Amino acid sequence: MMQTAAALNREGIRAEIRLTNEPIDYNKYDLFHFFNVTRPADILHHVKSSGKQYIISPIYIDYSLYDKYFRKGISGLLFKYLSSDACEYLKAIMRKIKGNDSLNSFSYLWKGQKASVKEILKKASMVLPNSSSEYKRLKNSYDASFQHFVVPNGIDPELFALKNDVERDNDLVLCVGRIEGVKNQLNLIRALNNTRYKLLLIGYPAPNQLGYYEECKRIAAGNVQFIDYLPQHELPCYYQRAGIHILPSFFETTGLTSLEAAAMGCKVIVTDKGDTVEYFGDLAGYCEPGSPESIFQTVELVHAQSYDNRLREKILSEYTWANASVSILRAYQQVIKANESFEWNPGYSLSTQ
Repeated sequence: MMQTAAALNREGIRAEIRLTNEPIDYNKYDLFHFFNVTRPADILHHVKSSGKQYIISPIYIDYSLYDKYFRKGISGLLFKYLSSDACEYLKAIMRKIKGNDSLNSFSYLWKGQKASVKEILKKASMVLPNSSSEYKRLKNSYDASFQHFVVPNGIDPELFALKNDVERDNDLVLCVGRIEGVKNQLNLIRALNNTRYKLLLIGYPAPNQLGYYEECKRIAAGNVQFIDYLPQHELPCYYQRAGIHILPSFFETTGLTSLEAAAMGCKVIVTDKGDTVEYFGDLAGYCEPGSPESIFQTVELVHAQSYDNRLREKILSEYTWANASVSILRAYQQVIKANESFEWNPGYSLSTQ
């Protein structure tokens, strides 16, 4: 979201980021651009209150594999028998009850998750999935017809530029991402504990999964190191030092850190669940996230392979935020053209949330 806003500002569009729980002067904006359709209660409130046209980047993550087969406790037992949307609905209610989140739209309580998401998709002026695969999943899950324009995720080539003075350690395996069940750091630790590899995990724990983080730290052997969240500009030196970057998630639409690591010359291992194949093709290793044995075997296989620069070249040519901003502007132009009464002010236009 931050990279999207920055890229749009460089293109002359005034893009301002507002959080969903902030008071917003809707009259200041021509168009709203929402992110994350899996939190529809946040979006419904602003759609109704603003009365403005909106675009949405869905970032449609399917948590069901983790929720149904690997989540622990009472919720894990309950989620085995519920649909993915029912699970997300219960999560939203529990976050509200525990005080860990707000619930901005009370209509969400009686509409439910599936109907809310479907309404948002159908009323959007444009939906911007980050892959054709994501679009197909949305269409199949919600049986909804909606205007869409694929906008792939990207990286900043200036920030993630290789330097000649950093030595790479081929036995260093890096994982950058928020520490939570769906990212699957626990199985990654199990896979590489007490091996010849040095595993470095960078990321802060998800606020609602502190127990998961503590379990990761508890089982970690001496060859596993944790570093708390780092700002993006500090990540390149870690990417360039590592031989392999791995994100063995139970689901990823893309895995932005995998793109960043590949741009920095890392060999990359990703999950085989989600939309990753559309980005990485046969230029990455794929692991089965539920199996520590599969994760370890994939690390061994990729470690033994010679480095192939084609993935880095592909990312630098196709997957950049500059390219993404051009695609987003084309989507905006389509929305404007479709609505002749829409008065476009290119100097003051977008609110991203």
